[in-house]
Amino acid sequence: MKSLKSAHSVPETVDRLIAALGKRGITVFARIDHAGEARKAGLDLADEEVVIFGDPRVGTRLMQADPSVGYELPLRVLIWDAGGQTMIGYRPPTELRDGFAVGAQLETLQRMENLLAQLTSEIGI
Repeated sequence: MKSLKSAHSVPETVDRLIAALGKRGITVFARIDHAGEARKAGLDLADEEVVIFGDPRVGTRLMQADPSVGYELPLRVLIWDAGGQTMIGYRPPTELRDGFAVGAQLETLQRMENLLAQLTSEIGI
């Protein structure tokens, strides 16, 4: 997983990510608050959230090439508190070419990876 530091709290970084996705017209499918759910279960967990998002016009091409890549889609970003430092992490989409028959879709994977790099840079500042 590629990880970067954020200058903001976990909730604020998540909010910034969702806003950046909205500006780009990218669908947010879910916001999963791992720490919130842990607290509901009476357990302690530092702030940690996952945002799941994507654009069917992009991901569908990959699934047409190899339906099993749907296990890795839509994209997701993990944002967590690592001892007081907010971190942002994601799996680089170009890594998917090694485990799935999507090598011919390298340009699409690179565009997805560039988007993630832009988003994480933008929200972590």
